[in-house]
Amino acid sequence: MIPAIQSALSGLSAYSTKINFNANNIANASTEGFKKRRVILSTAEPQGVQVQTGRVETPGPMTYEQTSKGMGLVEQSNVDIAQELPEMSINAQMYKANLKTLQVTDEMLGSLLKTKA
Repeated sequence: MIPAIQSALSGLSAYSTKINFNANNIANASTEGFKKRRVILSTAEPQGVQVQTGRVETPGPMTYEQTSKGMGLVEQSNVDIAQELPEMSINAQMYKANLKTLQVTDEMLGSLLKTKA
């Protein structure tokens, strides 16, 4: 496969995963005890992106709430919406950049084939 296409497809898949994890974190921001998940990207050989996922174990804020056993401390989600939303926006832009790379490569190949014909 042409390296630019393989790299762009790998990037599309990686940033799609990051956006999905951001969306899941945001959707569960109000869920008691929810632990956010993160996606870590690294270089894959010969070209492309490798995706590693993991759970962030830092504790969420504790609040006093009425429970079945009376008033008690309850751990909230460790998701910070102020961090997730900008990160999701950046991930969407990176997704678009990889899509544009794929489109330009496709156009270049089309032009090359027209030239050869």
